[in-house]
Amino acid sequence: MEGIKVVEMGFWVAAPAAAAILGDWGADVIKVEPLTGDPYRGFRTYFELTIGRAENPPFEVDNRGKRGIALDYTTDEGKAILMDLLEDADVFVTNVRRDALLRNGLDHETISKRFPRLVYACLTALGLEGPEVNRPGFDVGMFWSRSGVAASLALPGQHVPSQRGGMGDHMTGIAAAAGISAALFQRERTGNGQVITTALIRLGSYMMSFDLACAIKFGLETVAADRCAPANPITNYYMAKDGRQFVLLGVEPDRLWPVMLRAFERPEWASDPRYTDTFARAEHTRELVAELDELFATRTRDEWAERFDAEGVWWAPVNRVDELVNDLQAQLAGCFVPVPQQDGTVRDMPATPVTFLDYTVQPRLPVPEVGQHTEEILTELGMSWDRILELKDKRVIN
Repeated sequence: MEGIKVVEMGFWVAAPAAAAILGDWGADVIKVEPLTGDPYRGFRTYFELTIGRAENPPFEVDNRGKRGIALDYTTDEGKAILMDLLEDADVFVTNVRRDALLRNGLDHETISKRFPRLVYACLTALGLEGPEVNRPGFDVGMFWSRSGVAASLALPGQHVPSQRGGMGDHMTGIAAAAGISAALFQRERTGNGQVITTALIRLGSYMMSFDLACAIKFGLETVAADRCAPANPITNYYMAKDGRQFVLLGVEPDRLWPVMLRAFERPEWASDPRYTDTFARAEHTRELVAELDELFATRTRDEWAERFDAEGVWWAPVNRVDELVNDLQAQLAGCFVPVPQQDGTVRDMPATPVTFLDYTVQPRLPVPEVGQHTEEILTELGMSWDRILELKDKRVIN
């Protein structure tokens, strides 16, 4: 993306995440914020209240590597600056609600007509059509809850589990980055820009495509898996003696069952009529899970890991995030990336999820303060210092 100019007018996570991915891939990303800043910046209060540090690591993940300009784009002069930014931009990314975009003349119909080579990426909660397009929709609402993800994880009568911050937003950001890339590829062929859109509910439904396809074809309702009675008890979660958990990955159950028996040191189960094949194990799943729970409580997870690996059992640890940070394989897989900080130091952050073998993904800039690069960007547009000072006095820019 070297040489690609991205203008992001995004709040919270989804649109900033998409722009951050493009920035990791080499694009020059300009983050346009209101004078008060992206409201997600205020989430630092949560950390100040909970751990006594007024910092905001989640915001940093999605806004590193960008330059920041703060302006009031609801004013004529502020909107004119935004139009100047878009004049030579390649991509415009936004997740501002459609009514606000229309009210300010920033909707995709208006902008695409004015800038036909621009790739306009519109990230929404519920799409661009229908009676609810302007409904407020964070990912916990439209990705996690409305698209069926949460309900699929709760047994009847139980409350659904809470979602971690930004899960659906980050998936939506990945999808948007892919769509933007395809649109830029098309522009290379045709010279024309494109409008691409994706939505939290789209990503949620796509993530639920296993269940959704069954619902469409068979009319099946999603039923949460009962850990004590799974259809396949050797694809299930278990706890070792030391309280650390792991998951068995017996997704080819009859082929992998003999391998597991060797690791379990339970050769007698091979001839046990309750466990002879997939169907027998499914019929007696509660009994087998109970026996496996008792068995796995006899050794630590590290001890079981040694046995599993020696016999070729498919499995994975259930890591806490602090364990993931120190997971050597995760480090070698590129899960972390060094990012420069405002104080000149470098700190690891979660990496965006694509590696190019001939390009080093390396954010070049720290997270911008609100309006940190306003003057720099405006002088690049050819604006005089007298005009910049005039706009500051009018509170058009910060």
